[in-house]
Amino acid sequence: MNRYLRHLYSIYKWLVVIPVLGISTFFCGMSVVALVWFVPPATLARLFARSWARINSWFTPMMVRVEGRHHIDPAQSYVIACNHQSQYDIFVLYGWLDIDFKWVMKQELRNIPVIGIACDKLGHIYVDRSNREAALKSIEAAKSRITDGTSVLFFPEGTRSRDGRLRAFKKGAFYFALDLNLPLLPITINGTREILPSDTLDLFPGRATMTIHAPIDTDGHGRDNIDALAEAVRQSIASGLDRTSPVGQS
Repeated sequence: MNRYLRHLYSIYKWLVVIPVLGISTFFCGMSVVALVWFVPPATLARLFARSWARINSWFTPMMVRVEGRHHIDPAQSYVIACNHQSQYDIFVLYGWLDIDFKWVMKQELRNIPVIGIACDKLGHIYVDRSNREAALKSIEAAKSRITDGTSVLFFPEGTRSRDGRLRAFKKGAFYFALDLNLPLLPITINGTREILPSDTLDLFPGRATMTIHAPIDTDGHGRDNIDALAEAVRQSIASGLDRTSPVGQS
């Protein structure tokens, strides 16, 4: 029965979901490029990026539940740290986090048609991970944008988890938080790996949950004990993982 349903859904995926993704990406991306001269990027993100994420989630369909929204102060800027298991994490965050934030994304994504230029116009932060000096300059230049309730989002694992395990964290998010004296906001996403596993097009409908944890203050932490700060955030994210998800370094 499951194989039969997947076969039927595969037809729907190629006839409906993929075309909707292409059309919505082109329309929303080009709208951002055209309007950025007249409309603030934060407003454009709410209008188009959020709509883009929700439209594609609805057509998949992916149902999203949010827990812990009370932990967010809309006037506070955060360094957001989130686990990463699927490309559908992007839809969950854009569609349901409901705060203004900038992504930290790899330089290669700048070359994707429409998406690359739209993300650039929205003020997202491209980092060349093959060039440490250039990456640090990009991060430094971005710090002035993270004020007055605008946050910055990192996937501290650095890449998607292929097996569901929470990988070791890179330190960039934590240096950023220390430098700007901003609290860290841990977020756990569950369910997206079953909707779209990494490195596949094996899409299937499902449910995702985004758990927003209590912020972790950087007071009392410095570069000399940054590992302890990273571990505190990692344990917070791990606490929200499904019990069926393995926890630990891959």
